[in-house]
Amino acid sequence: MSDGAVTDGGTGGHVGARAPRREDARLLTGRARYAGNVRLPGTAHAVVVRSPVAHGRLTGCDAKAAWTVEGVLDVITPADAVDVRLPCVTLAAGQRDTSYPVLEETIRYVGQPLAVVVAETPEAAADAAALLDLDVHELPPVVGVERAMEPDAPLLHPDWGSNVLTDSVLGDADCEEAIAGAEHVVELAFRYGRASPYPMEPRALVATFIDGELTIRTSTQAPHHVRDHAADALGLTHDRVRVVSGDTGGGFGGKEHIYPDETLVCLAAMRLGGRPVRWTESPGDRLVATLPARAAVHRARLALDADGRFVALHADVVGDLGAHPSNVGISPFAVTAIMLPGPYRFLRAGVRLRGVVTTTTPTGSYRGFGQPEATYTRERLIDEAARRLGLDPVELRLRNLLGPEELPCVTRIWQPYDSGDYPRALRMLRDMVRVFPGGDGRRRGVGFSCHVEATGLGPSQDMKAAGQQVGGYEIAVLRMEPDASVVVASGVAAIGQGIETTLAQLAADRMGVDPGRVRVVLGDTAATPYSPIGSIASRALAVGGGALVQAAARLRDKILTIAAHRLEAAPEDLQITDGAVRVKGDPRASLTLREVATSAWRGWDLPEGASPGLEERAVYDPAAYTYAYGAHAAAVAVDPETGAVEVEGYWAVNDAGVLVNPAIVEGQLSGGIAQGIGMALTEEVVHTADGQPVIDYLLPTTREVPAIELATLVTPSPITPGGMKGVGEAGTIGPPAAIGNAVAAALPEVAGEITVTPLTPERLWRLLTHARTPTG
Repeated sequence: MSDGAVTDGGTGGHVGARAPRREDARLLTGRARYAGNVRLPGTAHAVVVRSPVAHGRLTGCDAKAAWTVEGVLDVITPADAVDVRLPCVTLAAGQRDTSYPVLEETIRYVGQPLAVVVAETPEAAADAAALLDLDVHELPPVVGVERAMEPDAPLLHPDWGSNVLTDSVLGDADCEEAIAGAEHVVELAFRYGRASPYPMEPRALVATFIDGELTIRTSTQAPHHVRDHAADALGLTHDRVRVVSGDTGGGFGGKEHIYPDETLVCLAAMRLGGRPVRWTESPGDRLVATLPARAAVHRARLALDADGRFVALHADVVGDLGAHPSNVGISPFAVTAIMLPGPYRFLRAGVRLRGVVTTTTPTGSYRGFGQPEATYTRERLIDEAARRLGLDPVELRLRNLLGPEELPCVTRIWQPYDSGDYPRALRMLRDMVRVFPGGDGRRRGVGFSCHVEATGLGPSQDMKAAGQQVGGYEIAVLRMEPDASVVVASGVAAIGQGIETTLAQLAADRMGVDPGRVRVVLGDTAATPYSPIGSIASRALAVGGGALVQAAARLRDKILTIAAHRLEAAPEDLQITDGAVRVKGDPRASLTLREVATSAWRGWDLPEGASPGLEERAVYDPAAYTYAYGAHAAAVAVDPETGAVEVEGYWAVNDAGVLVNPAIVEGQLSGGIAQGIGMALTEEVVHTADGQPVIDYLLPTTREVPAIELATLVTPSPITPGGMKGVGEAGTIGPPAAIGNAVAAALPEVAGEITVTPLTPERLWRLLTHARTPTG
């Protein structure tokens, strides 16, 4: 259900329509343009050779035996890529290493690339790779941030003098004093397991180098990002690199940049000179090669006064960076810190933030980008406070939620919340929840969570100040052809989120044409305007759509000016409806859009000062993040004998501003909630003490995901042209906390120990067994 929609200046009623996704016709009939499906004449095949140990030094790499395999074309070892490095896009204050090599002899995680073999066939490449003679001197591994910070821990980067990359304090300096003077203080320690992006389409790349130009066909969320970094790493000018992404089958943050192994495939294509080189990540490599996320430890405290009002919130956040700072470095953990206060009123809030390296795969982006962890820590503290004080968890939240009359406001950790009605969302949610019957021996509980979601990124100058080496703007180019068909070109990428459909709806709505007459061009750096960061951070529609709305306003003004000249009317007396420009109140006085467009492109009958053609370009650099928000609830049944958790019901209320396509918004929310259920209950990349990953990763299936009931509110963004806010990550933020609170409600005897994700049956069984064991 929905609380209405706002078109904000549109003319065709297409904004707010539940239009079918136009992408689905090709995606569901086998005509999708995936990078792994690219077949070019003469293609060679690459295999990446990875480290079998977590820490050590490659002292030898003998390729003689590999070259004996028939069909081998090239073997690339660290000596062949000494100066090939990729940048860290986000830099922490005082960060020592601002880039990392694609190949090096120092080994810091299982799965680290050590060499690449290229051959005529995939089989020959694999056979040759198996014959590569690696001489590795092993060193002691360092698994877990606690171990990494111990005084005797082996140093991963000896020149740092420590395994701590950065140590900083955010928020109120007197937060500790506020906590010390509070009536009630709840303190808990949280641990978050690594979550791995698991898109339908694995990472894949085909690289071709002809006449000094490199073409990269790849599965990516950020084509221009890939272009810039590949060019810089390989010593090419940016104009000599073209990136084509086609239909990217999901990304979830794991495809927002180019990886060392992908860069090496490009290097192989350059070395072969004219012959395409193809590589696809194997299922066995994904858990050790694609960057995971969310490995962190929080020690947090919530302080309340005698009336249950929130006084202060403080967290000590230690993020596991893995082997080295990845492209995003400490940024996801910093987002956890700045979003810790959520939608509540605090007198004081503070965070100590540390980033620590370990001998595991570098951590990076994942859907939610630190916000699910902030929500879990805060919302579990709130529920634990309610339990200890004998208060209703919903009423305690309502007592402390910021009201609409308090917005806009700046939080204690500097976030400028813009608009919304947080209490209303929670009250709506409470009315949606229903209780499931018992009688089967399982224990049942309902849990709630509330959050604010930072979406959009920007402005660019603020991103620079925060250490982000990118801009936050987007560019849209909008053209009406002589036949009045419309072309939209945008630098954001299609990654399964329906952006092609929603951009077409925006353009059609504002230009007065049918969406079927709008073509959207995405995913090709040779044909689209520059995008500094691509489709990440719930920004494709909020920022890319904002640019399109601005371009459409300019193009619309030009059309009305030309039509007014020909109709001898004032532009303000005209309207665009049903494919024509009409004089208001006189339907006989009109011109079809085709007549106006043809005239414009021929340069005929134009008003003085007007140039031929109908094409506008707009750059939208947002004034700030936009802040969406939501409230989630889960009903669970827990088997006390096994620890197994079933999510029996799930409800969510979300406000993402103007909904261009409510069906797509609901799809985004449902998919995100499914991922959030995985984080809560099943998904975790586990390492043994010697740094070896355990190759068991349990995604939620239809058995684990219940029917999801959704409701939406619409508070138009006061910042974004068009009123949209982001929604791509919203579904992932609330579920872990809501499910954790539901489990705690079902198991009050261990409620204070529900502090780990995922809540596997083994973990809950151990907690329950310990609680039942007499102490003496």
